[in-house]
Amino acid sequence: MAATASQASLLLQKQLKDLAKNPVDGFSAGLVDDSSVFEWQVTIIGPPDTLYDGGYFNAIMTFPQNYPNSPPTVRFTSEMWHPNVYPDGRVCISILHPPGEDPNGYELASERWTPVHTVESIVLSIISMLSSPNDESPANIEAAKDWRENRDDFKKKVRRIVRKSQEML
Repeated sequence: MAATASQASLLLQKQLKDLAKNPVDGFSAGLVDDSSVFEWQVTIIGPPDTLYDGGYFNAIMTFPQNYPNSPPTVRFTSEMWHPNVYPDGRVCISILHPPGEDPNGYELASERWTPVHTVESIVLSIISMLSSPNDESPANIEAAKDWRENRDDFKKKVRRIVRKSQEML
């Protein structure tokens, strides 16, 4: 049975209520606007002992009407320098790719979106991505190049965006 917009809405309301009742370390999430449960504001705290430690990074998570059958999109609104984040802020990780076989043959179907994912599992995957960049299949080629070939420059750019995120508080 295909998910309908009302089923998606009920599921998202439940996930929002669960996160409010049982907050998860490392991020906070809520609706951008109370009139729509399909767009969430997420603040990710830079994971400890990583280059992003101490940063506060905002993102918008936009859910499709047929959630959870299709993945949301996640876009950082805070500046981000990372191999798996496009220059426009869109996050590129396997679990946010549509379900099924990868047309490029890079990812296994089991690594892509499945309806068991929740807001919590998505954000925890993004936090993991911050801790362990994947430069094999970069969304930001320049950041991946810095990560591989000029780690000092990469670190300097990340320190700058961490400081900038702290100033925005």
